[in-house]
Amino acid sequence: MAASDLLDKFNYVYSCDLDTYVYIKIGTLEGKRDRKCLKALVDDPVLKFSGLYESEKADLFVSCKVYDNNVELTLPTRTSYKPFSRRWNWNEWIKLPIKYSDLPRNAQIAITIWDIYGSKKAIPVGATTVSLFGKNGIFRRGIHDFKVWPDVEADGKVNTTTPGKMSDDCSQKQMMRLSKLSKKHRKGRMKEVDWLDRLAFREIEQINEKEKRDSNMMFLMVEFPRIHRENDDYCIVYFEKDATSEDVVKPLNDIIVLPDPELECSNLAEMKHHKLMRALRTGTRELKPNAEIRDLLNIIMNYPPTKFLTADEEDLIWRFRFYLSSYKKALPKFLRCVKWDTPQEAKQALELLEKWSPMDFDDALELLSTNYKHEKVRGYAVARLWKADDEHLLLYLLQLVQALKYENLDSIICKYQKLYIDDLSEPMSRTVIDTIITNKQEFTQGKESGNISISSSLSIEEEEDEELAQDLSSFLIYRACKNDTLANYFYWYLHVECEDPNLKKSDKIAIMYKAVMKMFMNRLNNGGYKYKMRARMMHRQQKFIDKLLVLMSTVVSQGGNRKKKIERLRIHIKSMEFTTFDPLQFPLDPNVHINGIIADKASLFKSNLMPGRLPFKTVDDHIYVTIFKNGDDLRQDQLILQIITLMDKLLRMENLDLKLTPYKVLATSTTRFVQYITSTAVAEVLGAEGSIQNFFRKHNPSEGAPYSINPEVMDTYVKSCAGYCIITYLLGIGDRHLDNLLLTKSGNLFHIDFGYILGRDPKPFPPPMKLSKEMVEGMGGQYTEHYQEFRQLCYTAFLHLRRSANLILNLFSLMLDANVPDIAMEPDKTMKKVQDKFVLDLSDEEAVKHIQSLIDESVTALFPVVVEHIHKVAQV
Repeated sequence: MAASDLLDKFNYVYSCDLDTYVYIKIGTLEGKRDRKCLKALVDDPVLKFSGLYESEKADLFVSCKVYDNNVELTLPTRTSYKPFSRRWNWNEWIKLPIKYSDLPRNAQIAITIWDIYGSKKAIPVGATTVSLFGKNGIFRRGIHDFKVWPDVEADGKVNTTTPGKMSDDCSQKQMMRLSKLSKKHRKGRMKEVDWLDRLAFREIEQINEKEKRDSNMMFLMVEFPRIHRENDDYCIVYFEKDATSEDVVKPLNDIIVLPDPELECSNLAEMKHHKLMRALRTGTRELKPNAEIRDLLNIIMNYPPTKFLTADEEDLIWRFRFYLSSYKKALPKFLRCVKWDTPQEAKQALELLEKWSPMDFDDALELLSTNYKHEKVRGYAVARLWKADDEHLLLYLLQLVQALKYENLDSIICKYQKLYIDDLSEPMSRTVIDTIITNKQEFTQGKESGNISISSSLSIEEEEDEELAQDLSSFLIYRACKNDTLANYFYWYLHVECEDPNLKKSDKIAIMYKAVMKMFMNRLNNGGYKYKMRARMMHRQQKFIDKLLVLMSTVVSQGGNRKKKIERLRIHIKSMEFTTFDPLQFPLDPNVHINGIIADKASLFKSNLMPGRLPFKTVDDHIYVTIFKNGDDLRQDQLILQIITLMDKLLRMENLDLKLTPYKVLATSTTRFVQYITSTAVAEVLGAEGSIQNFFRKHNPSEGAPYSINPEVMDTYVKSCAGYCIITYLLGIGDRHLDNLLLTKSGNLFHIDFGYILGRDPKPFPPPMKLSKEMVEGMGGQYTEHYQEFRQLCYTAFLHLRRSANLILNLFSLMLDANVPDIAMEPDKTMKKVQDKFVLDLSDEEAVKHIQSLIDESVTALFPVVVEHIHKVAQV
């Protein structure tokens, strides 16, 4: 087929017709920076304080200028500050101070990457220059990798010394060839085959990554915007009306900078309008909206927490604030429209806050997010949390520990320093409780000798007045001290934050968490008998985990195959006195007390890290099997399983039990516990039995029942399928295959391994739900009563969870800075990804139709079948 046959049409727009600013996206900087020689350090000692010699990635920034014919057309525009830990990834769109209509034909952008050098200077890390229009006058679009020239500032001249495009004689010929083919494909000059294109581009990306690693150069990824309208892509073609051959822009020696004294001043008209709208009028208290305004207020009140209010909407809420004060769900919207830097307005808001209809404690979680800074507002949220019982508080505890990051950090640290003189910036010991308990006598002796200052309120009684715990940290400490389960999880959640490798030890957040941890443990140690017993139990838990870590590390590090390592594991369990010990509250599930490990049943899984399968004996003569991992970061799994547990409780409150299996996961710094559920992978079931129904008939036969299977088993299977289809869709769980779908003999289907969430998936064309042909056949097929029941359960579950969308969104908003991998990747898009799944802009009837179409699409999807077959072959 000729290339011309592939091009149906060429859609374009003239650059002179685009009266909008130019944007470019600064992506990832790849490559290594070479450190200077010793002579350079001797000649310039300040160099050692630059980012080049930091242990982590330096906090670089990028600046951009637009040039034409050796003349600067714009002032430099730079990226915002962003700290880096493992890689340089800005992922930021930059607005250039020039419009498309003002761009000359030969315009080029000069990009410089800078590093901080000393206190008042920045030095160039590297630079690249590229033309904005191609040789055919078409504005660049899509993602490009440009070569970065080290240690120089970008040269915007016509014959630039820092060209971003690689020359034909460079060593990266393979990259150039693939780049040209990709460009040819983007322009429609190659036939599109969707599934093949995905595989091809994935292979191209891997080849490019290898070429970059093998070279000694750095590359900067830059993305140019695309114009998309009515399912068509448009190119921007340079064109200027009534243009002549002469230069439109007269060359200047330099840009003339004119001072603008009103640049950062407030708009007087807007200030006057705001004061008039927020003025306290006598009739405001009795003011009620008419029918039209009331409908508009109802629409605004139903906005999700992620939606920003316009100035007109804020003024409308303020105007009818007294009318809205009787509606408890309207409070967050009212607080968001308050200008807290205006004293009179803030005073009125706080007075009205005390009279507002009290919020539900789960809605009050929104007031603990980063959007609400005022101390009184956060204190109000804590006051509402006092109404929550321990069971509900446990559901939100993970998020509440993260919400401490948005508190007044200085206030928490100062509160600790009033009790103790201690350097919180020092790293905490491996065993936090051990340090506190061991040094308890030293604190007491120090008080007598005057070496350590301890306030007279060190001795804490169990029945302390609740009014003293008005801030979030004091509230959590107070409630955790009162309950064994809360104390257990509160300690381990704090412990993970204290030892988070992504936080610098001098970081104020890390210092705050250490202060909260020490205040919590000192409160237990100086409390009554029950408090001291809780502290002692945590001390034993920490010692137990440390000892278990030594055991597993010793077994895995020694040579031999898996069978020999399992034998060695069992021997070490017996020799290290793990077979019997005093009853211990299990950190993974504090309601379970263990007193030993059954050595002969201990095993290791087939994996690179070789996690251990450890069967624990409980005090009531049961066996509690867990998986003990060392090295994997399971905080993402911990979050997802917490949300699944919450969703399960929300559905049960609506009398809808979908037989979910939210197994327990606990991250304890570098180690993790996972509850083991006796089950079989669906892939293994199909390989051994041929079908899911054969598996059920083998373990739960019932003569005379449909399919000769126990009806309760079929009911459990259909309900669990429906529950996990909806939940995995809402949370965007990716990398679903039949090996991470497990099935119990009683019919419970459940998912494991949540390494990809919020829409991320390593496979091309993933279906919206994991609903394979084999799973549907397990219900009897698409035309059976069980399958119709499955669909109906999906609709019902989705509508119930949709009504709790604000609660789920609030929980995710508190996790934006929690170093959960798939959230940390794009924290600014996390909330929208979750919100979009709930389709809150649709009515209930439209939402049901939406789910119907997703189920039909998932059942009939062909590509996942191919991918599943490839995965199966790869596992052999």
